[in-house]
Amino acid sequence: MSAAGPESGACPPVCAADVERLAAARVPAEVWDFVAGGSGDESVQAANRAALDRVRLLPRILSGTGEADLSGPLLGSTAAMPAVVAPMAYQRLLHPDGELAAARAAAKAQVPYTICTLSSFPLEDIAAIGGTTWFQLYWSRDRGQVLDLVRRAEGAGCEALVVTVDVPVMGRRLRDMRNGFALPRSVTAANFGAEPLTATHTRQAGASAVATHTGLAFDPALGWGDLAWLRENTTLPLVLKGVLDPRDAARAAELGAAAVVVSNHGGRQFAGAVASITALPSVVDAVAGRCEVLLDSGIRSGTDVLRALACGADGVMYGRPVLWGLAADGEAGAGLVLDLLRTELQEALLLSGCPDLAAARGLAAVLG
Repeated sequence: MSAAGPESGACPPVCAADVERLAAARVPAEVWDFVAGGSGDESVQAANRAALDRVRLLPRILSGTGEADLSGPLLGSTAAMPAVVAPMAYQRLLHPDGELAAARAAAKAQVPYTICTLSSFPLEDIAAIGGTTWFQLYWSRDRGQVLDLVRRAEGAGCEALVVTVDVPVMGRRLRDMRNGFALPRSVTAANFGAEPLTATHTRQAGASAVATHTGLAFDPALGWGDLAWLRENTTLPLVLKGVLDPRDAARAAELGAAAVVVSNHGGRQFAGAVASITALPSVVDAVAGRCEVLLDSGIRSGTDVLRALACGADGVMYGRPVLWGLAADGEAGAGLVLDLLRTELQEALLLSGCPDLAAARGLAAVLG
């Protein structure tokens, strides 16, 4: 990876944390805060990591296999590993090629890429990269605009709609507020056409311009009736992202959701939320096989993916590390973190005696 620089004599990155350090040195401090920060005191981010580290697995032995098959279905498509690139906004903040570079990396890695409503390239341009794409939907105050985005996603060949359900308002992200963070004029919400100077670009002391824009644009009153309406207006599989309570998971399955994503938004929304992996087993029990279950928030390694599988997940969403890779070295950097995840997962499967993903889901997990 060129980000390390052969002239520096440094070892190339061998894990996501190495890429994180490279990325932090390459982007402006306030952009790094926007990517890295969480809501409130950021304790939910710490809880995600601590909870994942507490999950310890009982490896099996003498499996009789010298290789592991990482591939499997996610919403009907076969992925090379049980991971989806999570929806993340405004990726041109990290690299000029933004979402286009990240989508190319995902396509090469043969994993789905989730296009964000707030992408900084139009969704059609990102989907045209190829590979499997899903479209993440924030619920606009204008239902006509919601339907327009859905039709565009359908027309572009997206294979699922990921409805984010944990952002009635944006959580108080104190780093952004202290920085008075606003987007540079070169970065816009490209799915909404030519943008003049808007709330996203207007600095205000003690406030996040991105949060101001979210409050103006998106409906805080999203409810189950809206999701039922959406179900009636598209044939695409629906994925609900931001589910933690098993009662909500059960209701999503009853509504016909194809999947739920157990997520606390990477610690960026409710500052008192439970760690995602802590909520995972009860959600898996509640849906009882009626829909797929993905885990989001805090995944940093192949061992984390194995932990999620052993706790009942069908796969994971992989977020911030892809942004780190993008910031460090564009498409090559994003591709590197996906390659590292695959390598780590393959090793974790072999070391735990699992020839495939089904065996991984049969591992016993204990709290260490």
